[in-house]
Amino acid sequence: MTQKIIKLTVRDIRFPTSLELHGSDAMHTDPDYSVAYVVIETDQGMRGYGLTFTVGRGTEIVVCAVEALSALVVGKSLEEIVSDFRGFYRLLSSDGQMRWIGPEKGVIQLATAAVLNSVWDLWARMEGKPLWKLLVDMEPRKLISCIDFRYITDALTEQEALEILEKAEAGKQQRVDQMLKEGYPAYTTSCAWLGYSDQLLKQLCTDALSEGWTKFKVKVGADLEDDIRRCSLIRQMIGPNNTLMIDANQRWDVGEAITWVTKLAEYKPLWIEEPTCPDDILGHAAISKALAPLGIGVASGEQCHNRVMFKQFLQAEALQFIQIDSCRMGSVNENLAVLLMAHKFKVPVCPHAGGVGLCELVQHLILFDYISVSASLDDRMCEFVDHLHEHFISPVVIKNAHYMPPKDPGYSCEMLESSVQRYQYPQGEVWKQFKKQSLKD
Repeated sequence: MTQKIIKLTVRDIRFPTSLELHGSDAMHTDPDYSVAYVVIETDQGMRGYGLTFTVGRGTEIVVCAVEALSALVVGKSLEEIVSDFRGFYRLLSSDGQMRWIGPEKGVIQLATAAVLNSVWDLWARMEGKPLWKLLVDMEPRKLISCIDFRYITDALTEQEALEILEKAEAGKQQRVDQMLKEGYPAYTTSCAWLGYSDQLLKQLCTDALSEGWTKFKVKVGADLEDDIRRCSLIRQMIGPNNTLMIDANQRWDVGEAITWVTKLAEYKPLWIEEPTCPDDILGHAAISKALAPLGIGVASGEQCHNRVMFKQFLQAEALQFIQIDSCRMGSVNENLAVLLMAHKFKVPVCPHAGGVGLCELVQHLILFDYISVSASLDDRMCEFVDHLHEHFISPVVIKNAHYMPPKDPGYSCEMLESSVQRYQYPQGEVWKQFKKQSLKD
């Protein structure tokens, strides 16, 4: 644990997913799935790996922010950090000058997440455990000491959080054994990106059903008639008893969202995800109230900046499903706070995943939530998108539409160096080829 961090490097890694419209939705029509990829090195030869997810242009800005934060990390020992992890979190998120371009939101928080993810990865590697097991095995008071409760004590105090963790100690080992055997339930978004043709959509649904998938999410929001047609097609494909969710990716105004989703209600969606601006807490509350008689919940959180916004969403009863993201907020530290608040407010957590590495990371958080916080699988599932896992040293494992718990030490962030070099922007081989082709054209 006396490992001293002597170096931090960050690279811009981009995958040209826009070519086949993977990840396309009503707001992000041509995403190139990307990461700001962080590696920290210690004087004892250990490494920790972290990342934050982006969709192409702008990744270079996150890289600059990580470089700006690096001076707060290099020179510290892992022991120094984890002995006061709350203090270290505040050091990064509340630097007296850099917080001005946040605070605790936007690019600076994405960069903070990437750096902290690498620290958590290093800590788990030092302990020889996958991150979820590091968290599950951690003494409750130690775990609480990793969380910054500033600004949320009106919703969750340290004592309440401690009591939640202590209560969940009962039956914990049985839940660990259950997860190792069965895994955590997942749903798929891979079948119905907005840019996919009907032919591809049908084929992907057929394949998914044959593989045991029972929960499907469809992107909506660009054209109502097209949404009606596609939702009808998906519902016919998956049958009346499987679960359907819809996702507008922030496309609508509040009134428009209510009207649009009402017209899709006959297809029995469990939730409408991100129906409006992700910052509009009262707007989400109004939509939730309007759609409740239809039996349709509201889900959001993948672009929720921080624990304070989640606090207000919960207090306003604006969400029926909480969607945490492993890279949007301040890494594990801040996600722990949200998991505990969600449990207190009795709102199920159904994480956002996909992109580059989000599935690999968030599986650790949702396993911890079930084993050490909620002890429930009611109305709970974790998103899965089948893209780009082949670029990771320890790729996610899905079995019978369930996430199987990772066994390798760390936070599952480490990428294959060959992939990093090939897709590094703009000097990687893939991007040099694109540049050559554009010059020819």
